[in-house]
Order: sequence, then C-alpha cells, then structure tokens
Amino acid sequence: MNMADSNIILFDMAKNEMFDINDNLKILRRKLQGSYTIAINKHEITVDVLNGVQLVVFGGPRAMFSEAEFNCLRKYIDLGGSVLVMFSEGGEKELHTNINYLLEEFGIMVNSDYVLRTHYYLYFHPKECLVKDGVVNEAVAKYLDRENESTSKCISFVFPYGASLNVAKPAAPILTSGSVAYPLNRPLCAFYSASKYSNKAKKGKLAVIGSGHLLTDKYINWEENDKIREILFDFLITNNITLNEIDANDPETSDYKMVPDIGMLSSRVRTCLQLQESLNNTSHFLFSADNINSLIDTKLCSLNTSMLPDTIEAYKTLSVPHNQLQLIPPTFNDTLPVLQFAVYPPPFQELSSPFLE
Repeated sequence: MNMADSNIILFDMAKNEMFDINDNLKILRRKLQGSYTIAINKHEITVDVLNGVQLVVFGGPRAMFSEAEFNCLRKYIDLGGSVLVMFSEGGEKELHTNINYLLEEFGIMVNSDYVLRTHYYLYFHPKECLVKDGVVNEAVAKYLDRENESTSKCISFVFPYGASLNVAKPAAPILTSGSVAYPLNRPLCAFYSASKYSNKAKKGKLAVIGSGHLLTDKYINWEENDKIREILFDFLITNNITLNEIDANDPETSDYKMVPDIGMLSSRVRTCLQLQESLNNTSHFLFSADNINSLIDTKLCSLNTSMLPDTIEAYKTLSVPHNQLQLIPPTFNDTLPVLQFAVYPPPFQELSSPFLE
C-alpha cells in the first residue's frame, strides 16, 4: 500500500453509512474535489480496496465490521494510512456497529450518549450545541493563526446531534464540549498520530469526531464549522498540524461521571427521614414500603384492544365505508334575515287649508 504520493480520499458506503458523499455531504465533496480524487467503496474492506488510498472516511457506519476488516485497517494505519470516523448521537448503541473495538486500541472510545446545551442560546434545539470555549490543544490556535487569543476560545463551532468521547493515550483530545454543554468539558474530537508514539517510521493517523452532522450540508457553514473541516483533513492528509505535547499529555477535560467532594460533605452532616415500621393494627393509618403498593388500584384504567373487532364490524352494520377519513367541506349557515330593498314612497307637498271668511 503506497500512500505517500496518493491523493485519493475513499468514502466507505459498505456499512450503510449515515453520512453519504452523494447525499448530505455534497458541499464537503465540492470542497475536496478541487485538490483530491473522491472514491466510493461499496464492498468489504480488503487490502486491495485500501491500496493507494491516502484517507478512508467512515461516515457513521451502521453495520458490523468483521475481524478481517479490522486487521486490514490496522495494517493500513501502520503503513501510513489515515482514517476519519464520524459518529452521531447515541454512539455505537444507536448506530448498531462495533467500530469502537478498533478505536479503543488507539485510545479512543465513543460513548452512547448525547451532547446537550443546558440552556437556550442562539439555536433552538438543545442538541444543536454552540461551543465557544471547546479547544484544548494549542495546535488549533496556531493553525488558525490566533495565538494571541485564548486557546479555548480561538474558534466557535456548532456540534449538532453528537456524542462525547473517552480519550486516553496515545490519542489526544482536540475539541471538548466546553463549559455550557452537558456532559461538561468532555472530548468531542480526538486525534491519533502513530509517528509520535512509536520508534518505527510510522506515519498513520486517526481522527474521530462525535458528530458527523457537523460536516453535512446543513451545518458545515454554521459558525466556523468549515474551519473544523479544514483542521480535520489537513491533520490527516498533510503535516501542517503538530499537536502540542503539553496539552496532549494533560488535557483540560472533566471526568465523565462527576464524584462529589466526600471530605467537604462529611463536615455537613444532615439528618435523614426514616420509614415508619409496618403495623399489624389496621386502625393506624401508617404505611411502610411493604404495603404502600397495596393501595394502588391498577384496575381503574386499562388499555387493550378487546373492542377493536366490534368496532370494525360496526362499519358493515351501519353501512359506513371503512376508508380513511376525508375532509368534509364546511357549510356556513346564514344567521341573518334575507335582505330586501328599502323602498320609501315619494313625499308630496300637502295642500294648504281653505281660507275662511
């Protein structure tokens, strides 16, 4: 597999991908066609399919990978190939795939969760998260030539309908959910470069982003999402982006599951309510967890289809056609009396009274 002089970007469609280069990624295709050759794969991933390909893109796979396909992808990355994996909300569980099995070997795992904005700002849907302080690696600010600004706020982007990531070495998080989205300060995009963590002359790269919707035709021009597209493909194809070692080794991210400060809580002792013990004497109206369910009557309301056959038979009995309801043209009743022409007799001048002598 010779990837050094290749300019082919292969979009895989064999796994029923959610993001299609011919459907909802048309703007992305138009931006890439000027410099690269776009190819589409609709067959099983093999060594022959990956031969001569510089970058392989998986746009939200919705099918299982075989062990042979994983072995081909491992070998492809070891020999210098690049892979981009895009996900959507719900992660593996929602997409019904097993690609995390491969990503975990490189320190990346996609969670089966959703990234939400905790309060409304600018965009109506809570899953269309506007992140303004989500950069955790100085390489992004350096690439954008915005080193004078705060690294975390050097770029703002919309992260729609995506999932968060778990990132560990040798991978490094690049973008996080920031301080306003939930889960708080969790990785949304991560990079892996084989040449930095191996003595061998490896140059393979891997990038994972939790929301492929970010690159779709609807969202790619929102905020600075197109800059995210440039960062992704420049990292995977060129050597223009070098990750900051300090930020990569100690990223400013929060734990996925927040643990309370037990030491502080121990100094703030609070009493708790204790359930009353059950009493055999029924004259006392005291209830416990054992008999509280006995007070619930589940027969008051029920939902079943026992009346459905009689209802369908009623159509035939009443000679009513069993068709979908149609619109009934309205008839407006005239509540006012019928109008008539107002005819008045012509006024004549009355004769004067006779004169009396």
